[in-house]
Amino acid sequence: MSVDAPSDYPPSWYAASQPLPPPRAALQGTARADVAVLGAGYTGLTAALALAEQGYRVTVLEAERVGWGASGRNGGQAIVGYGCEQDTLERLVGDADARLLFDFSRDGMQMLKQRIARHGIDCDWRDGHASVPIHPRQERALRADIERMAQRYDYPLEWWDRARLRQELASERYLGAMYDAASGHLHPLAYVLGLARAAEAAGVTVHEHSPVLRLERGPRPVLATAQGRVEAEFVVLAGNAWLQGIAPELETRMMPVGTYIGATEPLGEARARSLIRNDMAVADVNWALDYFRLSRDHRLLFGGQANYSALPPPGLRASMTRRMRRVFPQLADVSLEYVWGGYIDITRNRAPHWGRLTPNVYFAQGFSGHGVASTGLAGEVIAAAIAGQAGRLDVFERIPHGIFPGGKALRMPLLVAAMSWYKLRDLLG
Repeated sequence: MSVDAPSDYPPSWYAASQPLPPPRAALQGTARADVAVLGAGYTGLTAALALAEQGYRVTVLEAERVGWGASGRNGGQAIVGYGCEQDTLERLVGDADARLLFDFSRDGMQMLKQRIARHGIDCDWRDGHASVPIHPRQERALRADIERMAQRYDYPLEWWDRARLRQELASERYLGAMYDAASGHLHPLAYVLGLARAAEAAGVTVHEHSPVLRLERGPRPVLATAQGRVEAEFVVLAGNAWLQGIAPELETRMMPVGTYIGATEPLGEARARSLIRNDMAVADVNWALDYFRLSRDHRLLFGGQANYSALPPPGLRASMTRRMRRVFPQLADVSLEYVWGGYIDITRNRAPHWGRLTPNVYFAQGFSGHGVASTGLAGEVIAAAIAGQAGRLDVFERIPHGIFPGGKALRMPLLVAAMSWYKLRDLLG
């Protein structure tokens, strides 16, 4: 398991199951562009693609490889909404803006599906997502959410009782499900590589192995690397959890959090489909949640084990295997062939943090484990703002964001202590 391989893709089932392109050239010398983008993940590449399709000259700088970070390692679950609940957004920005933000997220899901179709990206899209409760308290909350989302947001969700859920999911662990037909799942690395191909076909220049060392702000901002620099009219910062030392005022409002995924050996089509008959994605609603889905080659992909410290947890493979078998005891004879992980970025309130540092420097971060669809929305929103249509970005900028307390030395220990309480609450029901 690797979360910080220096040059190529970290080992994962995603990397093993996907043809990987040869490295793109690193930046050398001075380049000029209309827009310079830091980060070749979902956010940066979607912004680059949208801008290039409008005639902008765009250069993307990636420290490692396209999709090397969360975009190429995540759980693949694409869910309408954000990392926080809608009632959190209502408290932060009021009912009217909360409704706008939710409607934007619905648009973002449609944009994702349209992008896949328009550019012919073969990334194994599957419809359907179930949020599953373990405790009665969680069941009551999900049922209330279904009613709330129908009444206040015109968004249809289904409640499946335990018997209905068992028709699709072969686990006794859960009390029912909140089913969302509009959400779904995909192959994350295949999607980001397809997104890069589409961006390059539209005229975007992508440089890999080109870590940005500094941002020079001013009338024509610059992204500088060890070997070159890109001068531009606009800059987009899309480094998220890997944005280090470039914009300190962003880092204080974002925390990297480790999350981990395992892939079983191939189970065969019949055995795999006996676990999740309708091929939906599933996630429980614990604070430190489990999430899982099937792969195209009939493996179970099982994730979770969130770690609020800088180091992977000890005994990760064994721990992940135990968690998987707690959900599916019938897999007692099945091992995890791959285990990998990486960082996601969270904000204190789990709400998206998108906006402008200066009139010509834009950023998006704080996807809080909910980024497969919302990252693309962020890219589209920022591209529209650069092109002169900033109305949607203005709404996101109205979300207030506090810094993590404790400074660099103490903010991680304080977060670990706080998260321990939520994990205990999950255990106690």
